[in-house]
Amino acid sequence: MTARVLTPETLRNIVLVSNPAITPDGGKILYTVARINIDADTYESSISLLDVATGFEEPLQQGPSDSCPIPAPNGRHYVFIRRVERDRKQRGQPGLELRFASIDRPGASRLIARVHGLVSVSWSPDSLRLAAAIPVGLPDEDVKVVETLPVWFNGKGFIYKTQVKPFIVDVYSGYMEEIKLDDVKWMQVADIAWSPDGRKIAVTVSRVMEKPYLRDLYVYYLDEDRAELVAEKLSGFGEIVWSPDSRYIAYLGHRRERGFATHNKILVFDTEDRGSEPECLTCSLDRNAVNTANSDVRFSSCLKKLQWTRKGILFVASDHGRAPLYSVEPGSEPTIVIDPGEGVVDEFSATPDGARIAYTRMTATEPREVYVSDGGNARRLTRHNDTWLSRYKLSKPEKFVFKASDGVEVEGWILRPPEGVEEKGWVLYIHGGPKTMFGYGFMHEFHVLAGRGYTVVYTNPRGSDGYSEEFADIRCRYGERDYQDLMEAVEYVIERYRLPRDKAAVMGGSYGGFMTNWIIGHTDLFKAAVTMRSISNWISMYGTTDIGWYFVEDQICCTPWRNFEHCWEKSPLKYADRVKTPTLIIHSNEDYRCWLDQALQLYTALKLHGVETRLAIFPNENHDLSRSGKPKHRVKRLQLILEWLDEHLAGKKEEEKAGREAGNA
Repeated sequence: MTARVLTPETLRNIVLVSNPAITPDGGKILYTVARINIDADTYESSISLLDVATGFEEPLQQGPSDSCPIPAPNGRHYVFIRRVERDRKQRGQPGLELRFASIDRPGASRLIARVHGLVSVSWSPDSLRLAAAIPVGLPDEDVKVVETLPVWFNGKGFIYKTQVKPFIVDVYSGYMEEIKLDDVKWMQVADIAWSPDGRKIAVTVSRVMEKPYLRDLYVYYLDEDRAELVAEKLSGFGEIVWSPDSRYIAYLGHRRERGFATHNKILVFDTEDRGSEPECLTCSLDRNAVNTANSDVRFSSCLKKLQWTRKGILFVASDHGRAPLYSVEPGSEPTIVIDPGEGVVDEFSATPDGARIAYTRMTATEPREVYVSDGGNARRLTRHNDTWLSRYKLSKPEKFVFKASDGVEVEGWILRPPEGVEEKGWVLYIHGGPKTMFGYGFMHEFHVLAGRGYTVVYTNPRGSDGYSEEFADIRCRYGERDYQDLMEAVEYVIERYRLPRDKAAVMGGSYGGFMTNWIIGHTDLFKAAVTMRSISNWISMYGTTDIGWYFVEDQICCTPWRNFEHCWEKSPLKYADRVKTPTLIIHSNEDYRCWLDQALQLYTALKLHGVETRLAIFPNENHDLSRSGKPKHRVKRLQLILEWLDEHLAGKKEEEKAGREAGNA
């Protein structure tokens, strides 16, 4: 069989592996297997069971929309989520089913509850109940009468009447009882965790509507039916986990020392000494204690990002484009327990004693598969994508490091077209966030670009994750040091790799879209630009998006009525009259993170200034189009990008023009 290159349509054959949940005895792993069905324009997911000793795999739930298996402490049962399609007559009815099943009865399951979503779930130690964070409340059917913030949220739609509340759910009867946390009028629960002794439930909750990034930590005592406040005004990810002795709570987050540029850390609270300060277990590491590696081949997961075993607390950290799995105990320093090499540990779960760990790993040339580690001896258990990989030519990216003009080292990667593919030009690709990172995550899109003949250059400029907090902190200074790092990277790769200066394009999404917009307003170096789900105007961004009013104030350091000039100074729209670069604008009409107005303002401005511009609006899609949008839309998006690059870098438009002129002669 002749090896081929990746194209937009090759999405259809990738298997998306996720949620490797190990049973307490370490003998079995439950996980989700999803496939992209382009013809049906959907993702089809099922649940499989792996025998760790033999590697034998059998289906547990056939789908087509089953995911997120969470084993019970007894090792025999599990809960999972089934997505149910509703017709127009059933609008407003819950689209998810929380179901209960036995590992030894494949295919069988029982409905526990119909819910509109599931934010977090935690088993009781006796395997009879669940602590669950569940959204309640629906928007008005017709006229929307709004009195709360935010009005809408990306990927969820109108949520102004929705709150996420904590419940105790009986898995046999389906009876649900709300956990009361003081007299709170508004709440959004971030995480929930049942203590190992069965007596307490910990909850992290946002209670201030105007500042939803602030979280309070509560402990609810079941025997006494009362809740106590343990800590206030925390921030960050907000996930929690109990110590094996049920005394301490590890919190994944921070206190906003550097605003939203602050690393998530592991803070340990003593529930029996309320006046004590939490111990920070990862401050010395100076890395974000979550995985922020970019990838476009992930599927939904319900696994925790922290687990406290008898050997210590397990967590993944972002580090120089990699994501190792670490362990840390109070009073000690973090140590790596699974080193993925040039790869990423994406998700994990461990036995209570910490002796065996199931996890997914991916690299820049391999999508996720399930692995297991026994005391450092790692084994790969699945090979879902081996056949797919064997059919295509994939180049391996080369890492480079250069010293920026202020002396700081900046890392990047260059992905050349596969052997035998003619190089047509190159693309500077900028990640979103900005506090995420490029590195060793699998990017189908990059390989599609390379397969078409475009070298892809991607870097982690200032503002990126994977390095120190100082490196990540560009608050108030967007478009300054980050822009310099990117442009210095361009000069570096042009010189080192002999890339043609006259065949360069720039592209990116979200913050990467902002920076693309910024770049074309400050240089004419690039012959084409593709800006996606971007930001063009911080003033309108502030009041129209789900996070705008607090994100803009924190990151740009302005509001429409305070330091207005700075908001405008940092808006790419201000520089639209300088743009000469042909620009493709891609946006989703339900992107509530960077609303459609951002694309429309930029498109109008560029058109009025005579810039060659094309606008593509994707219906019924949100900010995550490139990662989890409808399969046909994901394919179309990639096709539009390739067409734009072919027109402006590969000379396709000139060839077509010459052909038409010859035909008319």
